[in-house]
Amino acid sequence: MTEIDRLTALFSALGADADARDWAESEAEEGLPQLARYRLLRTVWQDVDAWGTAARKWVDAYRADGAAADAVDRALAAGLTPEDLGALAREVARETAFGVLYALADPADGSLPADVEAQLPGWRLAELNAAAGAPTGRHLDALHEDFAELEPKGIAP
Repeated sequence: MTEIDRLTALFSALGADADARDWAESEAEEGLPQLARYRLLRTVWQDVDAWGTAARKWVDAYRADGAAADAVDRALAAGLTPEDLGALAREVARETAFGVLYALADPADGSLPADVEAQLPGWRLAELNAAAGAPTGRHLDALHEDFAELEPKGIAP
């Protein structure tokens, strides 16, 4: 089994389907941390989607004991369904996730004077070796660029 075949199998296991081989080739041939990138973005999408797919569950939980219990009750009383609230919550989660991923790439958002922003630290996500948990030296950059592309099919609003 070649490295590309091994990586293709891993991407397929993560749900990359028809794009699995392309992701694998990019990692193997370009030395990019594509498996770590895909895994992170998949995880973010699972969290985003849960707001829509598990709407009934979280609506019930919020109504029982949630910070927004009153708002959820008012929305339901106004005629919104748990599915409506789920669609809204998923969209807010999607926008928030994109914003965080974008900020990882460019933390200077213009909200502070340029001379202050120039002195502030940035951040980055580092890939870790699966076996040892040690940094590989590769970083996940510009994650926001692939975020929309990896939105699960059939779930987008």
